Amino acid sequence: MSRTADISRKTKETQVRVAIDLDGTGEAQVSTGIGFYDHMLESFARHGGFDVTIETKGDLHIDMHHTVEDTGIVLGQAFKEALKGHAGVRFGSAYIPMDETLTRCSVDLSNRPYLIWKVSFARPRVGEMDTELFKEFHHAFAMNAGACVHLETLYGENSHHIAESGFKALARALREAVELDPKTHGHAPSTKGVL
Repeated sequence: MSRTADISRKTKETQVRVAIDLDGTGEAQVSTGIGFYDHMLESFARHGGFDVTIETKGDLHIDMHHTVEDTGIVLGQAFKEALKGHAGVRFGSAYIPMDETLTRCSVDLSNRPYLIWKVSFARPRVGEMDTELFKEFHHAFAMNAGACVHLETLYGENSHHIAESGFKALARALREAVELDPKTHGHAPSTKGVL
């Protein structure tokens, strides 16, 4: 079974295309116009083991918000479509240390989206990117992927490390969550029988 998807979305603010292969090798081609964001999305692909192509053209002459959020929306939609109904997948978690920072992420691919965000930054920007936009990405991704995501920086000081460990933790937790569980025999791992 091929767990892939290719989704496009066009609004007056952005044009986004995301292609994803959940069973890839971590190859990424990312172009959003925001250097640090590209770096985070490439890290997400690498540590998740997902092959992704992300092409976003946004209204960066205004600010980065629409570009970041809309990319998260489409990446979440593509992720959900690639799951092909959640059969045989569900939970994952990861701890990611990055120098002085430690971040934890737990996910449930329950088709009941939620975000718990316990992350704070000492600086308003990393590179040229506003740090408040990291929550916007994770929220957009979780809501559109149908994922319950709990992300918490347990401790840390460097804003770059806090942001990057969050993307890596999400990726590693998702990598675990999408591993097909042979004990489910292709059924949704829920007493309801469906997710």
